[in-house]
Amino acid sequence: MQVRLNAALASQLAAESTLSYADYVVLVALTDRPQGAARVLELARHLGWERSRASHHIARMAERGLVRKERCALDRRGSFVVVTEAGRRAIAAAAPGHVAAVRRFFIDALSNEQLEVLAVAADQVIGAIDRAERTHGQGRL
Repeated sequence: MQVRLNAALASQLAAESTLSYADYVVLVALTDRPQGAARVLELARHLGWERSRASHHIARMAERGLVRKERCALDRRGSFVVVTEAGRRAIAAAAPGHVAAVRRFFIDALSNEQLEVLAVAADQVIGAIDRAERTHGQGRL
C-alpha cells in the first residue's frame, strides 16, 4: 500500500507541478520550520534518507533555485538547507493538488472507524521503532 500510494502521489505531483515527490517532502520539512532551515543531517534523518541521498537531492534542488545551502556559523563543517522564495512558491502551487490526491487516494477511501484503527496501528509501529532506536541507536536497527 505504501509503495503504491507514494507512486500515485508522485505521479500526481509530476503531472500537476514542477516538483518531484522527493522535492515536495523536502520542501514540506523545511517550510514546517519557523526559519525554513535545517541541517543536512537533521533533514536526512527526518526524511529517513541516507545523508548522501539527501546531499545529492539538495544539490539538485539548489541548482533549480528551490533551496540554498548556508554554512553554519558555529560549526564550519556543517551547513543548513534553507528554502528559497522560489521553493515556497513551488510548494504553495503544488500543495492544493497534492492534498486533494491524498484525500482522494487515502482519506476518502477509508471510513472514520478505519482511520481510527489505522492511527492506533501507526502509533504502535512508530512506538516500536522509537524503542528500537533508543536501544540500538538511530540508523542501527
